[in-house]
Parts: sequence; structure tokens; C-alpha cells
Amino acid sequence: MRVTFRRWVHLVLGGALLMPYFLLATVFTMLFVRDVTAFTEAPWQFVAFGAALPLGALSALLFPALRTLESTATRSLCGLTPAVAAELAEEPADSWAARRRTALWFVAHLTAGGIVSGMTLAAPPAAVVLLLLPVADPLRHEEQGWPAMEGVLGPLAGLGLLALVAGTSWLAGTLLARLAPVLLGRTPADRLAAAERRAADLASRNRLARELHDSVGHALSAVTLQAGAARRVLDSDPEFARQALTAIEETTRGAVAELDTVLGLLREDGDDRSMAPAPTLDDLDGLLDRSRAAGLRIDADIDDGCGRLPPLVSREAYRMVQEGLSNALRHAGAVPVRLRIALEADGLRIMVENPMENAVGGMVGDTVKTAKGAKADAGSDTAAGASRPGGGRGLRGIAERARLLGGEARAAGQDGVWRLTVRLPLGSDR
Repeated sequence: MRVTFRRWVHLVLGGALLMPYFLLATVFTMLFVRDVTAFTEAPWQFVAFGAALPLGALSALLFPALRTLESTATRSLCGLTPAVAAELAEEPADSWAARRRTALWFVAHLTAGGIVSGMTLAAPPAAVVLLLLPVADPLRHEEQGWPAMEGVLGPLAGLGLLALVAGTSWLAGTLLARLAPVLLGRTPADRLAAAERRAADLASRNRLARELHDSVGHALSAVTLQAGAARRVLDSDPEFARQALTAIEETTRGAVAELDTVLGLLREDGDDRSMAPAPTLDDLDGLLDRSRAAGLRIDADIDDGCGRLPPLVSREAYRMVQEGLSNALRHAGAVPVRLRIALEADGLRIMVENPMENAVGGMVGDTVKTAKGAKADAGSDTAAGASRPGGGRGLRGIAERARLLGGEARAAGQDGVWRLTVRLPLGSDR
């Protein structure tokens, strides 16, 4: 009963939406009819009603936002199941196919709403009169054009008239509920556009996650080790503790600058002027100094031509080196690390090696493929394969960065050495 009432309200809303078009059609029709009083007759009113429907269809074709309004009203008043309601499009009808569907729906809504609204206005008063015929003066009603009905015929006719209104409302509401997902649902073009938006949003979120993991995660790993070392030797070696605190200060300052860069990507105004520039291989010396201050003994061999790399390749290469050093620092501790960055005929090659003897959990065995051209220890993101809560993102991030540039990344442990190798083509620029 509640659903029927809500659908009746939806139909009456359609009748209300019809009125401007009906009045406009009446005005236009009057231009071709001399006898204005003719519009008090039912045939001309039906003519105006029929002329109003194309005007409603035209408005649906010209105003894409009408689909959003109709979907909202239909979802609220048509008594649809949650699954069916979810199929209705919320966005405006941008394509012509979607506009044509919306026009058909709008015409159906106006037609059914006009009929039900007219019956709702006219039938109840007539039904009341018929219900009162047995107790009223029959001659008076015959003079006013009402048929003479004896006994219970009048009340039965009144009840039948009310039942006709209720049945028509139920039938029209049910038909509109059936048509809603067909005419107001998303077209294949809408579904494709929505999928593209979801993919773009997911790519943006993954990019932010990689940036936060590589920049802030590296800084926190370094700061944790430096703070622990300072705490242990605070009484016995105050000078070393001061150096560690200085390194912590510099590391956190750099992390704050990189965090500002990442958060700048979330700003709605799109103003990049206040954002710190993303680090590139030109900033590698600072990264190496901070990593050495955290305890890594880095042997770096960097090709002089890295300063001439395309900006995008240089930025992504910096993040990969940062994650490789952070991985060694986080899971192997203060170990010697070998870093090689070389320009070769097939692109830029990056290699990060560190021993695994100090790592928790032993050595890494087999590797599994995690992305196109990228391998990592199964279920692990550590230099020694030790699992940890929340881990597994660093190597996946490196694999994603390499894949997006058309390159490949491989990470595996062998003979007590954890080795990360990356190859990036040089044709990408941004």
C-alpha cells in the first residue's frame, strides 16, 4: 500500500510537470483556432495534451540534467528495489543515445502522470455524488445531467469509479517502475565512461600511495634507526647522539617537503606553484647522505649522464632507488649496499644489492611474478623474505612504476644477496 501511494505521488508529479507544456501547447493551438471557447471542450483539451508531449520530449533532448532529476525522483518514489535503483544513472545524459532514452521516459512519465492526475481531480467528486444519490433528490440530479439510479447502483458506480482511479494508478506506477531501469539506466557509453573514471581514480590513488610509501616510509625507517642508535649511545657517546639527532632533523625536513609535494596532488585548485618539486636523480646525493647517516654503507657508482634523463624517468628512478635503500635499511639493518645506475643502449639500468645475513627470517628462496617484468618474494617485501604487518607494497610500487614506463623490475634473493634490478626505457617524458 505504501509503495502504491508513493507511485501515485510520482504520477501526480508527472502531471504537475506536464502543466507548463500543456499551457504552452494550448497557446500555440489557439493561434490556429478562432473559437477560443472551444478549449473548454474535451476534444480540444486532448489535442493540447497530445501537442504537449513532443514539447516535453524536446526539453529532455536539450537539457541533459533532466535525467539526473528524473532518476532522483524515480529512485525515491517509484518503490524500486535497491538493486534496480542502483542501475539508474545519476550523471546527466551526455550522449544522444542517453538523451533519447530520457526523452522516452519523460514522455511516458508525463503521459501517465497527466492521465492519473486528471482522473484524481475529476473522479473523487463524481464518486462522492454517486455515493450520495440514494439520499439525494433524484429529480435535481436528473436536471443536472446525472442519470437516475435506483437502490445501490449509484454507490456501486461511485466505488467503481474510485477503484478505476486506484487501479489505473497502480498499473501506471508498475509500468513506470518496469521501464525505469531500461530508459533511465546507464547506456553502454555511460558504463564505459564510468569505468574510465574509476580507472583514472584508482591510478591516481595508487600513485599517491606509491609516493607516500616511498618518500615518507623511507624517512620514517631512517629516523627510527637513527633514534634507536642515539638512544643506545646517549650516555657513552654524546657526540654520536648529536650527529644522529642532526641527521633526524635533516631527514624529517626533507620528508616534510616531499609530503607537501604529495599532498599538493590532492589540492582541488590545481595550483602547483606552492608545491615543492618532486626529487629526481639530481637530488640523489642528499638521499645517499641521509641513508649513510642512518647506518647504510653505500658504494655508489652513478653514470654522469643521469642528469640529462627525461624528467619523468629521472623522478621515477629516484623513487625506485629510494625504495631499494629503504628496503635494505628496514630489513637488513646497517649493511653494505652496492648501488649502480648506468645508461645503456636499451635504457637506464638500476641495481641495488645488499647482503642478507643480518636480515630477520633467513634467506629468500623462490620468487613469484607480481607484475609485467617484475618479480618479488612471495608474500614478502623484505630484503630477506621476512613477513611483516602491512608489508608487500614497496616492491609492488617499483613494479608498477616500471610497468607504467614500459620497463621491467626484478627483485630476488640468491646466495645470501638481495638484488633489485630495474630497466627503464628513455622514451618517456612528461
